[in-house]
Amino acid sequence: MSQIESARRSGAGARTALQVTAVLSTIEVLFQGATAGQILSGTGAAEGVHGAGAIAFHVLSALMLISAVMLWRATRGSIWPTVVSAVVFLIGLLQAYLGDVGVLSVHVPLALALTLGTAWVLTWSFLGGRTVRTRHSA
Repeated sequence: MSQIESARRSGAGARTALQVTAVLSTIEVLFQGATAGQILSGTGAAEGVHGAGAIAFHVLSALMLISAVMLWRATRGSIWPTVVSAVVFLIGLLQAYLGDVGVLSVHVPLALALTLGTAWVLTWSFLGGRTVRTRHSA
């Protein structure tokens, strides 16, 4: 197998890993939103589920970051998925801390940043690096 072929395969594997981890991270952050809604509506039992979900999100967003780094290293393509994944991971840690100490005035808006960040990486993982061609009439 040539070096070019090997690089293509590792790039394809890294893209698939990024797609899988981005899908799972996005699903998890949406699940976190659902459990947060239950907490705010007075369902006390949801707090334990929300806390466990936060741990799951940390793991998934770390895996998403690792996958983004692997893809970037394999292809030397856009660095943005790696940067956004790193920001999502760090905001997730900050968010967990703020939730633990009860600073919901910042915790809740950061949830939007996590949702947008994971959705951006998810979208890029499937569409990034591909040219979208449109037809123009003459």
